[in-house]
Amino acid sequence: MPGAPSGLSPAPTAIRLTGVPASAGYAKGPLFGLAAAASRYERKASPADDADALRSAIAAASEKLAELAAQSTGEAAEMLEFQLAMLADDSLSDPALAAIENGAAADEAWSAALAAEIEGYEAADDEYFRARSADLRDIRQQVLDALTASGAAEAPAGAILVGDDIAPTRFLATDWSKGGGIALAAGSSASHVAMLARSRGVPMVVGLGPLPTHFEGVALLDAEHGNILLGDAGNEADLFRANAGAFAARRRQAEDYLYRPAATADGTPVRVQVNIAGPADVETIDIATCDGVGLMRTEFLFGKAAGLPDEETQYRAYARVLEWAAGKPVTIRTVDAGGDKPVPGFTVEESNPFLGLRGIRLSLANPEIFRLQIRALLRAAVHGALKVMLPMVAVPEEYERALALFREEADALGAAGVPHSMPPLGIMVEVPSVAIAPELFSRAAFFSIGSNDLTQYVMAAARDNASVAALNSVANPAVLRLIAGVAGFGRDHAIPVSLCGDAGGDPAAIPHLLRAGLRDLSVVPAQLALAKAAIADVAV
Repeated sequence: MPGAPSGLSPAPTAIRLTGVPASAGYAKGPLFGLAAAASRYERKASPADDADALRSAIAAASEKLAELAAQSTGEAAEMLEFQLAMLADDSLSDPALAAIENGAAADEAWSAALAAEIEGYEAADDEYFRARSADLRDIRQQVLDALTASGAAEAPAGAILVGDDIAPTRFLATDWSKGGGIALAAGSSASHVAMLARSRGVPMVVGLGPLPTHFEGVALLDAEHGNILLGDAGNEADLFRANAGAFAARRRQAEDYLYRPAATADGTPVRVQVNIAGPADVETIDIATCDGVGLMRTEFLFGKAAGLPDEETQYRAYARVLEWAAGKPVTIRTVDAGGDKPVPGFTVEESNPFLGLRGIRLSLANPEIFRLQIRALLRAAVHGALKVMLPMVAVPEEYERALALFREEADALGAAGVPHSMPPLGIMVEVPSVAIAPELFSRAAFFSIGSNDLTQYVMAAARDNASVAALNSVANPAVLRLIAGVAGFGRDHAIPVSLCGDAGGDPAAIPHLLRAGLRDLSVVPAQLALAKAAIADVAV
């Protein structure tokens, strides 16, 4: 198997490896190793020439990423912009250039500098943040490939890509139209690649442990249940075919629900909205298939190589989505930087970024940046039914301070004669303090439950850590009790409540959410049909 990772030796009988599902689906095909073939860098005549070679390689890698970004949308484009911003950051290249000046070869200096940065990311307390180390490994390899004029071999159509992890750019460069899947020894279900795989329907399993060095024949990847079968499958091949067939049938049947209003089996209407990463995402969505946008992230505007966005850039992006929605509500979240989303010139380095200055805390600590976003949102509100959502709210004072800033900027726009409108201002329910005592936040116009963070914080278990994956479940009674409490409080006090986390699009979680009292879910576009079909099977 080309470039296969080291691991178990082949066995005559079947080998079943079990991991964590990252993107549901089934794949049958040959294994293809992701490990790159070793290439040698030829040192130059002088340290100055080595330094020039590294600068040229960084420029070439940046150009390649920029071309890929121009062809990408949504989360893919956002991820590539993050990588471009990292490559443009002198804090990555300066240590390598200093090492070259002291006699190191360009490839050794770059590898060592990136290794130190990667180690810092991997040492983060939160698994989701550690997943960003994959971006840095990707950046490291892109530059090394440019230095050595090498690159990854192309996988055959329908192959199952195996390795310790997969670079985001490798995923984007792969043609998935003829099938295939991803099976990783390590990896993360919260990585950029996992998000991309879910959005494109590519089966993916992570956390499988050591994979075989060589394997001849066809492998069976079950990314619905999280396993891969190698060798003589016997009767298990029949079970695989049956499960794969049933999965495909469910997907086909779900398409019948795409253009129908969502309702439970006993006729209770349920709103189903979509989550989007940026304006480009709406190009492939028919507004008739959903009830609006339950979450539009704004991080795509931040962390770009060009620097922080100005007011006009933000205004155009927000207005574009509002006009596409044709009067249906669009909930835009103010920038949720920090944690897993570092932004040069905005976020700060912290020992525990997920419990630090992130979300609304960071915005309030940087009012000059926050006010630009507020003004852009107020101006865009005249183009449709805008709702604005504040992330990571933990105490009522944060909401009140943000509301005051919105009112101040609205007054300033009014005094200047600039068209604007004051949108409803709501909050994310992802910090347990809000879910436990929602009555303290009754001035919020609406609540949107972020099930990913809420579950992780309640259970103290990362959803992408295989060793604790069973603990991280939105179906846990403690998590459901909090969700039901928020839904009930909203119902009793006429405060709309929705859920915009991954659980909203999970057919297995949807019955629990509906029975907890939720009647408004927001899902990634690829899960829209399946979510509506799952709702139709539930009686509440």
